[in-house]
Amino acid sequence: MAKVIAVVNQKGGVGKTTTSVNLAAYLAHLGREVLLVDLDPQANASSGAGIEPAKLPHGIYEALLGDKNILDIIKRTKEARFRVAPATEALAGAGVELVSMPDREYRLHDILEPAKAEYDYIIVDSPPSLGLLTINSLVAADEILIPVQSEYYALEGLGQLINSIGLVQANLKPSLTILGAVITMYDKRNSLSTQVMNELYKYFPNRIFRSIIPRSVRLAEAPSYGRSILHYDPRSRGGKAYEKLAREILALEAVAEESDLN
Repeated sequence: MAKVIAVVNQKGGVGKTTTSVNLAAYLAHLGREVLLVDLDPQANASSGAGIEPAKLPHGIYEALLGDKNILDIIKRTKEARFRVAPATEALAGAGVELVSMPDREYRLHDILEPAKAEYDYIIVDSPPSLGLLTINSLVAADEILIPVQSEYYALEGLGQLINSIGLVQANLKPSLTILGAVITMYDKRNSLSTQVMNELYKYFPNRIFRSIIPRSVRLAEAPSYGRSILHYDPRSRGGKAYEKLAREILALEAVAEESDLN
């Protein structure tokens, strides 16, 4: 059964979608079957993975409303083991339409069930808010990955996010855990980046990934070509950083499996 990882941060511009797309691509490259679920109405994860949302007749919106099976909307990418459940413009209305639905917080959790047997990992790119779509991603997830930009303002609201995660754990998904935080857009020439990293350790003791994602022109360029950094410039600093992050996550999984066996 797939492990579901929600990539979450209610602040925009912190590298959340970049992390979702590139982590999914590298996990697939390293031999895992991966599904990327684009739950952001902006559909940037879909276009960044080479899908053209404007040309799609349906996407994750129709699956959430029960009009389509999740397996019927999944699209292939350039990476053999990497698939995408894309977003379309229609997803912008989902936050309103889901309000009146029964078990509205569990919609994503429920529709993903048929796909779990097909994949090793399901990565959910969440919208930059703490609305109903993000709550759905948290409830559907086994673990949460939090990208944090290495700038002071990125720390604002982090406490609110942690509180929201706690509420979901207490009321909707007790088994939900924080996989960790990954530092993005890091510039070693900037002393502020180091200060932010130190502050992060207060929020996530022992849960900061060693992989640090640098501020990179190549990472910024890749989505405009509909490619992950793996297929755009894998030798770049950004490419090497995301490969390292994927390997770290696989290593954590191996340790957890060994612990379970013992």
